[in-house]
Amino acid sequence: MKADPKVQRRLLDLQAIDTTLAQLAHRRRSLPERAELEALARELSALEDERVRAQVAVDDLDRDIARLEKDVDQVRARKSKDEARLASGSGPARELEALQHELVSLNRRQSDLEDAELELMEQRETAQGVLDGIESRIAEARERRAATEQRRDDALAEIAKEEEFKRTSRQPLAGDLPADLVTLYDKIREDTGLGAALLTGGRCGGCRLDLSGADLARIRKSDPDDVVRCEECRRIMVRTNESGL
Repeated sequence: MKADPKVQRRLLDLQAIDTTLAQLAHRRRSLPERAELEALARELSALEDERVRAQVAVDDLDRDIARLEKDVDQVRARKSKDEARLASGSGPARELEALQHELVSLNRRQSDLEDAELELMEQRETAQGVLDGIESRIAEARERRAATEQRRDDALAEIAKEEEFKRTSRQPLAGDLPADLVTLYDKIREDTGLGAALLTGGRCGGCRLDLSGADLARIRKSDPDDVVRCEECRRIMVRTNESGL
């Protein structure tokens, strides 16, 4: 394949644009915010599990407290009834004496129930504190997630803007070059990531290997408009005065 040496040198401009586009694509894939968001997702999932367990603990205590409240209310109702009968003074003496004993027992029962209820209420306060702490951590993690998502979106928007600029610059440049040369260049670039490189000081700019004496002799004998390629990496080598030929 042949192409004017000036045209071949313009391949380096095309390669510079494509290299920038490849770097931008890599930057998009490797944004640190992506890893941060994955870590935050795991953190939030673990916190949600903790929150569920803490909520269950609070709900269980609420249920136990409600049951004790009901028991206390029943004891109080029974006490009021017995106290009213005792205050009326009606009925046999033995029955009134039994009511007095029952009131003593009910007072003791009420005291025990209220002590148990107070202990559960203290436990509930502690459990609620744990739940509140978890919910606070969840809220803070969600704020960090929102901030990270914003940074990610800003970075992606910046990358997209740069890509659009580079693609807009690439189109007329590639359109001005011979179609067969661009086709060859694109095929090599798709296979290796680099379609054309500068030949400098007898070294291929693609694979960074020094050319053998035989390869250098072959290139020296080639016409200036011959499109030469590296025997090692098969990339197009663009010749200049610094090529060491």
